[in-house]
Amino acid sequence: MTFRRDSIKAGAMAVVAGARRDARACMRIFALCLGFGSLVLPGAAQSSPSPDDKYPENPTKQENAPSRSARLGRLPIEWIIGPYIPVQEPLEPLSNKERGQIYVRQTFLTAGSYVARAFSAGIDQARGEPHDWGGGFAGYGRRYAARYGEFVVQNSIVSGGNALLGYEPRYDFCRCNGFWPRTRHAISRNFVAYNRTERELRPQIPMYAGAFAAGLLYNTWLPGKQNIWSGGAYSMLSQAGIGSGYNFVSEFALDILHAFGLKKNVRRAQ
Repeated sequence: MTFRRDSIKAGAMAVVAGARRDARACMRIFALCLGFGSLVLPGAAQSSPSPDDKYPENPTKQENAPSRSARLGRLPIEWIIGPYIPVQEPLEPLSNKERGQIYVRQTFLTAGSYVARAFSAGIDQARGEPHDWGGGFAGYGRRYAARYGEFVVQNSIVSGGNALLGYEPRYDFCRCNGFWPRTRHAISRNFVAYNRTERELRPQIPMYAGAFAAGLLYNTWLPGKQNIWSGGAYSMLSQAGIGSGYNFVSEFALDILHAFGLKKNVRRAQ
């Protein structure tokens, strides 16, 4: 009887020790991804967030008004959807400093990025993938950390590719009206982006290359034997689906906030 109790106790201790090792491994991966992201655009860390309501979306030209670069992080609802281009703002090429600011905000200071990873981790939890991570809050925490680490890697590659090719990293609101035209615009921006001319559209090669590479790396982190190539393909498909949905929410974000009685003083230009 004593031998049986000792065996059960030893087994339980082994399970706890394994869970702690998994948690430590996830935290190390997460820390490495954060470090990797901070090295991609060195000038990015110099930016600091500011309240988004200080400057309205349709600012009047004033002598002491901040520059476009200074207002980059203060656009309304940016904390939800990330940096974007309002309807009335002209499309202009970005400097490296501005790209750095955008990278930091898109990766670490946008609520939508955390919500999207929570959604992805929830899907993994429902599917029970990977099985070795179990269920409950502990299993969800591991999946969330892994998915957010994947996102940091992906956005780091995407930001570097966009800077190299001169692609526009921000979402530009549709300069049109009507539900379907705006919906088509939102979905299309998940597949094409302006190049450095800010006039010509090009395929979103960095976005899907980043998704594929991050999917490969993500599957190397998972316990057990994984097919990394199918993982990369799944990541690209996720980008196509979730990215389109994210753009849709971004396009109609002001409308959604108005429906809830928020940001009533902010209007799209007609």
